[in-house]
Amino acid sequence: MLKFYLSINYVDFKNWEEEEGEEMSVNYRVEHIPRSTPYNRRPGTRMDASTITIHNTGNASSTASNERAWLTNSLNTNTASFHIVIDDKEAIEVIPLDEVAWHAGDGSRSSSGNRTSIGIEICESGNYGRTLQNAAQLVAEMLLERKWGTDRLRRHYDWSGKNCPRIMNTDGKWTGWKNFVDSVAAKLQQLKENNDGEAGNDDVRSGGQNPDNENGGVTMSVEDANKIIRFLSAAYMASPNREARQEFNRLANELRKASGQEPVTD
Repeated sequence: MLKFYLSINYVDFKNWEEEEGEEMSVNYRVEHIPRSTPYNRRPGTRMDASTITIHNTGNASSTASNERAWLTNSLNTNTASFHIVIDDKEAIEVIPLDEVAWHAGDGSRSSSGNRTSIGIEICESGNYGRTLQNAAQLVAEMLLERKWGTDRLRRHYDWSGKNCPRIMNTDGKWTGWKNFVDSVAAKLQQLKENNDGEAGNDDVRSGGQNPDNENGGVTMSVEDANKIIRFLSAAYMASPNREARQEFNRLANELRKASGQEPVTD
């Protein structure tokens, strides 16, 4: 069996361990761009969102505040926009969540991502592990508020084929995306249990965990498995070693099987 130690540049694993079991709170502020912003970045068209779309900013040095400022910068000649941007310190809502933003790259037809999906930009700067935690927590809270599951999550790629969120596809197999969705699922489960006061094993995904705990070979709870998978996901995202990443993914699938969940296949 391979043994690993982590030399982590952008994932502060120690802080993740210290905060395990605590309910994270993301600093969220609303700073909408004006309707008069050039290049129709905030068209004001009403939207009844049915999904949430995840992006990476594509800028390794930009913060959430920088991204918000760029939308109203006179040097910016792009029409592109988004609803929320998040980094390791805060989330900023720049367009109301019931209005259209131009983030999906698939036009303006009624079924397009631009017209039906809330766009969240994940910054690539700073402590990226913390940023992913913040993003997963925020998305879980948004899903809970809307009574949605993680089947409502989309990649920019799903709408237009763009390699985005790019950092979640460094291996060309979208393993990072699968790990992010797992992290959201774990946080959503915890939020549900906190709200209900129950320690049930509700399936927060759309497709199936094994409910037969007596005969299905289930040896641990979904909640516990997903907590461990969340740490494995952080290690996966931090490691440049292909063999190490394969092992992290294998271990995550073993945990899924032990808790009655379906393994994720490449």
